[in-house]
Amino acid sequence: MGKLTVRALRAVLVVVLTGTVFVQAMMVWALVSGNDPEDGTLPLTALRVVTILGIGAAQVALVCVWRLVAMVRRGTVFSHAAFRYVDGIIGAIVAAALVWFSVTALNAPGQRDDPGVTLIMGGIGVAILGVALIVLVLRMLLAQAVDRDVEAARMQAELNEVI
Repeated sequence: MGKLTVRALRAVLVVVLTGTVFVQAMMVWALVSGNDPEDGTLPLTALRVVTILGIGAAQVALVCVWRLVAMVRRGTVFSHAAFRYVDGIIGAIVAAALVWFSVTALNAPGQRDDPGVTLIMGGIGVAILGVALIVLVLRMLLAQAVDRDVEAARMQAELNEVI
């Protein structure tokens, strides 16, 4: 991965992380201060809490991607230490799916006239879980690459002993 790519990705990660922290702080402030009363049409407090949790899941994924980029830059991504961050990303995606399903459940009573919206939202939650499965497959590929790297290092050591 080139220096320009790493810098661009880190810049994007910083902007997104800063933005999510700001939005999260504003939502917590709205909850704590009570400055935005609910009008009864939607359970805003519940939606705010769920949104804060969803943003937290996204932040976990952002930090894990940052750490993986650092490992790629150092050339240490094909090690067992990388699995911790990949597992963090998978967990964050699953958490985001659960958050989305809770948003769907909170929104469902207001969609009695048009249940298709709830079905579409449920489908989006399943798609989010599909992304977690894709990352799980990529984790398995990383495991194979780490195993191959370890085996290559072992064979190189044996070859060095012979020579």
